[in-house]
Amino acid sequence: MASQTIESHRAGAEVVRGDAASCKKAAVELLSDIGLPKGLFPLDDMQEFGYNREAGFMWLVQGKKKVEHTFKKAKQTVSYAGE
Repeated sequence: MASQTIESHRAGAEVVRGDAASCKKAAVELLSDIGLPKGLFPLDDMQEFGYNREAGFMWLVQGKKKVEHTFKKAKQTVSYAGE
């Protein structure tokens, strides 16, 4: 399901693929540009990050392993899993 949504927004989007560091850098820059916390996506296993400015649609693709992260200030644990 997510793959279909991503494909529908891929045309005209800025997409970074490859190493996790480049993807994470692009994600942090975008979050900063739109005024969101830089740590919103604490994923070190990103394989792709994309943003379609016209549609306001952002996505990321991570590796297969499931990641759990606790936001200390909010005292909330979240889970990120592959599709």
